[in-house]
Amino acid sequence: MLRIRGTTYHFRRIVPPALRSVLNQREIWVSLKTGYQNEARKRASLLHARTTELFDESYRALAEGQERPAIPHVRDALNDLHRLVDSAAGIEAVPLPVSRLRPRPQNMRKAPKMQSKPQPLLLSEALARFVLKNPHASADTKKATQRAVELFLQAFGDAPVSIIGGEKAGAFRDLLFSLPASLGKRKSSLALTEEADRAREDRRPTLSGKSVKNHMMRLSALWNQLLQRELVKKNPWTGWSFETESKTIRRGWSTQELQTLMTGDWPCISVPESTFRLVTMIGAYSGMRLGEICHLRKEDLQTIDGIPCFVIQPHTEDGWSPKTEAGTRIVPVHSKLIEAGLLTLKDTGDGSYLISGLNTSKDGVRGTVFGRSFSTMKTRLGLPAEITFHSFRHSVSTQLRNASADIREIWIDRLLGHEATHKSQGTSTYLSGITTANLKQTVEAISYPDDLFRKGWS
Repeated sequence: MLRIRGTTYHFRRIVPPALRSVLNQREIWVSLKTGYQNEARKRASLLHARTTELFDESYRALAEGQERPAIPHVRDALNDLHRLVDSAAGIEAVPLPVSRLRPRPQNMRKAPKMQSKPQPLLLSEALARFVLKNPHASADTKKATQRAVELFLQAFGDAPVSIIGGEKAGAFRDLLFSLPASLGKRKSSLALTEEADRAREDRRPTLSGKSVKNHMMRLSALWNQLLQRELVKKNPWTGWSFETESKTIRRGWSTQELQTLMTGDWPCISVPESTFRLVTMIGAYSGMRLGEICHLRKEDLQTIDGIPCFVIQPHTEDGWSPKTEAGTRIVPVHSKLIEAGLLTLKDTGDGSYLISGLNTSKDGVRGTVFGRSFSTMKTRLGLPAEITFHSFRHSVSTQLRNASADIREIWIDRLLGHEATHKSQGTSTYLSGITTANLKQTVEAISYPDDLFRKGWS
């Protein structure tokens, strides 16, 4: 019923053989005047009902013995089909008629099969083909790109990538800026336009320029692949401005802020408080990312050169991998974590993960509820927006760069999983040769007041 020519969908229906002499054509073609599949389906369903009504009237006229000139309204109705799609509003306003059963014509022959033309690539298909089914894409990339595409599909429906240009990209950008900042953090049955209207009426905080930019960048990265494959002619997602407000500068934790955090009440029932304290202490004494901590498996706690270490490595069985190539690394376990009993986790608890009590989302990301609960707790305690869980990396980096001169810059970069800040030939050649002992010396330079983590996690 739906066919696409170029970038526009068309409605096609075969005329029954018994009616071809009445209607003077073998099939009905009507341009739906849209390249968006959802909208095309709405218009095609109405035209299907109208053509069914047209066929019924024709059969009835023939059964009553009327001659073709006596039924001009049938031919006029055929012309009206083309005018019907000139206005999308007209289609929305007309109720769908109830079709009547008609007798099956005799001696009907199957219409010859027409050779189908290659169908244009839809956005949903591009997402699946070049991102979700890409074995080299990380779980974070798949999740973030899928979220951006789903928002676009909710707003505008599916469409061939070849017709999505600057107009739609700009409309999507404007819509994102009007959506509430809480979008996706709670269940909602509202359409995106309704979410935007409610956010405006209630004067709720909306998505930040950074969030909008992230969504647009994910779509831009997908379009870059399409450009390379000559599936599109340009990338409409680049060159936009996003800095509409002052940027929040992330920083490390102060001692007072950490004391406030560690003496506060953990708000989440589904994640045990002991898990909160364990994950937080690992972050503070290693500078590891939250995702890296949550995806640690028991096999990732290894003894290397006689030193207990976390091994940050890809796990292909669940699709998780470090954020960057430099993120694959070893991180010696701090002595304070050993004193608190971390090494015993390898031999306790069920399952393959080192840390229990963490959920895995439908996208395969572990620790989603923990991350939201950590943000909720921080807000309730009145802690500033400049500090997040990621701020432990800032704290560790700052401490190490202000520590003893015996700690080299490339050791810090290696420990945190950063690309080397010094790009000399020596650094490039020997970075992989940093010993575990040097990394152990580096991690042991991280220190906090003795009573800060006194409750531990047991």
